[in-house]
Amino acid sequence: MSVAFRREGDDEHLEPKFELPIPPGPNIVTPRGLSLIETKVAEWNAAVAAAPDEEARKKALRDLAYWNTRLSTARVANPPADDVVGIGSRVTFRLNGTERTIDIVGHDEGEPDAGRVAFSAPLAKALIGNGEGDFADFSGKTDAIEILKATATPA
Repeated sequence: MSVAFRREGDDEHLEPKFELPIPPGPNIVTPRGLSLIETKVAEWNAAVAAAPDEEARKKALRDLAYWNTRLSTARVANPPADDVVGIGSRVTFRLNGTERTIDIVGHDEGEPDAGRVAFSAPLAKALIGNGEGDFADFSGKTDAIEILKATATPA
């Protein structure tokens, strides 16, 4: 029989399973972010232990590996100075005539719909390092953002 028609098993036709991608750059987190990562590790450890079959166990192990990596590389950001935007800041600003308030957080805790923006997002990058009363360039526009207030995110 020709090698072209021989199959070793059904596994060779399955979609490949890739590791979950780790965001590039440092894994800077807020204290809340570190707590969230620790919770995820505990949840995935429990999922591995409770997996009903080998396929579910493999998926849980893959997710657990991601969160263990995130935990081992996590560095809690130093608290930001009052009046200066940094990781762990709650910032009120005006953009295009609209006032908004966001928290600047680590990658894994970013939820833009909930007002938590990862420090690597373009908006956060534009704000970081500025203080109250400063203007920041954004989206190709000079002085597009006015920083109204910057405080440490409440615990």
